[in-house]
Amino acid sequence: MFEAFDAVLLARLQFAFTVSFHFIFPSFSIGLASYLAVLEGLWLWTGRQIYLDLFKYWLKIFALAFGMGVVSGIVMAYQFGTNWAAFSDKAGPVIGPLMAYEVLTAFFLEAGFLGVMLFGMNRVGRTLHYVATLAVAIGTFISAFWILSANSWMQTPAGFAVNAGGQFVPVDWLAVIFNPSFPYRLVHTVFGAYLTTALVVGAVGAWHLLRTKSSEGGANDGARVMFSMAMGMITVVAPLQILAGDQQGLNTLEHQPVKVMAMEGHFESYNSGAPLILFGWPDQATGVTRYAVEIPKASSLILKHSLDAPLQGLDSVDRKEWPPVAIVFWAFRVMVGMGTLMLALAAFSLLARVTRRLYDWPLLHRFALVMGPAGFVAVIAGWVTTEVGRQPYTVHGLLRTVDSASRLDAPAVAASLLAFIVVYFIVFGAGVIYILRLMSQPPHRGEMGPAHGQPMRAAGITPSPAVAESLAAGGKEA
Repeated sequence: MFEAFDAVLLARLQFAFTVSFHFIFPSFSIGLASYLAVLEGLWLWTGRQIYLDLFKYWLKIFALAFGMGVVSGIVMAYQFGTNWAAFSDKAGPVIGPLMAYEVLTAFFLEAGFLGVMLFGMNRVGRTLHYVATLAVAIGTFISAFWILSANSWMQTPAGFAVNAGGQFVPVDWLAVIFNPSFPYRLVHTVFGAYLTTALVVGAVGAWHLLRTKSSEGGANDGARVMFSMAMGMITVVAPLQILAGDQQGLNTLEHQPVKVMAMEGHFESYNSGAPLILFGWPDQATGVTRYAVEIPKASSLILKHSLDAPLQGLDSVDRKEWPPVAIVFWAFRVMVGMGTLMLALAAFSLLARVTRRLYDWPLLHRFALVMGPAGFVAVIAGWVTTEVGRQPYTVHGLLRTVDSASRLDAPAVAASLLAFIVVYFIVFGAGVIYILRLMSQPPHRGEMGPAHGQPMRAAGITPSPAVAESLAAGGKEA
C-alpha cells in the first residue's frame, strides 16, 4: 500500500493525520469553554434555571471533547522524537520552551480547575465554581496562545541566532513569541474556534427545534435559547473573521509570498491587474492553472487594494521552493467557501431575528443543521493551507522538511501510521458517536451534570448497579 512513499513523506502524512484529528477537539473546546462561562455567568446574574440547564447539558459534552483533545495531543509530542529528531535538535531550543510554557501555564490551569468545574457544582460555593469555569476557559485560550506562538515562529522565525552546532537559539524571547505572523494567526484561530462552537451549538438547537414544538415546553425552551445565542455569535463573529482572514492574508503576502502565489494559483507574474482565479486545476508540472474561472484584476484589488497593482507569480521563484500548489489552492478555497456559507447563515439568521421568525423558520433551521460541521471543515482546510503552503520548509526559509526528519525506514513509519489510523478511528470514532448521542437528547429542566451519571443515561447507557449506587451517594453528599 505504501511502497511508493518514502519515509519522509510517510512521516509527514502521519503528522498531518494526527494533528488534523487532534485539532478537531481543541477548536471545539476552546469556544465551548467560553460558552460555558457565559452560560454560568448568565445564570448567576439572572437566576434563570434555563441557563443552568444548558450549562450542565454542554458541560457533559465539553468533558468528553476536552478529554479526547488531551489524549490525541499527547501522541503528537512523541513524533517530534521519533519521526522528527533532526527538527527537534535544530529547533528544540526555541520550540521546547514554548511548549513547556504551554504545559506550565495553560495545562496546569485547566487540569487544576477542571475537576471543580465538572464535579463541584454542589460541593463548593457558586463564586468558586464560576472561578473554576473561568479558569478553564482562560486556560484553553492560553494554550492556544503558546501553541500558535510556536507554530507561527516556524512560519515567520524571529528573535533567534544560529549557534556553532547549527541550532536555532533564542536571543530575544519577546521577538520569538510575538513573531510577525503570530498576532494575526492568533486572532484568526480563536475566531475560528468560536465559530466552530457556535455552529455546533446552533446545529443542535436547530435539530431540536425541528423535532419539537413550542407546546412541549422545557426541551424547546432550551433549544430556543441555545439557537438564539449561537446565531447571535455567528452574526457578530463571521464578518470579523473575514476581516481577520484578510489581514492575515496581507501579512502572509509580506512574509511568505510563495504561499500566497500557491493559494491564488498564480504560476505567472502580472505586471498589472492580477485576476482572481475562483476555480481551476493547478498543473504544477506545466506551471499552468487549467480551466481557470477568473475575475479580472480582483486578486490585485484584494491583496494590494489596487486594481492595477502588479503581483509576482511562481515563475519568479525556483521550482524547488514551490509547495504542492493544487493542495494549497483547493484547501484555501474550501476554507473561503465555508466562510462564505457562514456569512450567509449569519445574514439569514439576522433577517429571521428582525422579522421574528428565528424559532419558526424551518428553512433556516435546516441550513443551520447542515452547517454544523462547517467550522471543523474550515479549520482543517485552513491548517492544510498554512502547513502545506510552508513546504518545502519546517522552519520557513531556514530548515527544509527533508532535513528535519529522522533516519527511519519507510516500512517502520508506514506500520505506525497504519496503527494510528486504526486506533484513532476506533477510539475517537466511538467518542464522537457518544457525543452525538448526547447531542441528540434535548436539554431538560433540572438537567443533571456529569457527577450524576447523566452522560451515560442520556447516551442510552445504563450504569452498573455499583456505579449507580456510587453516583447516587455522591449526589446525596452534595
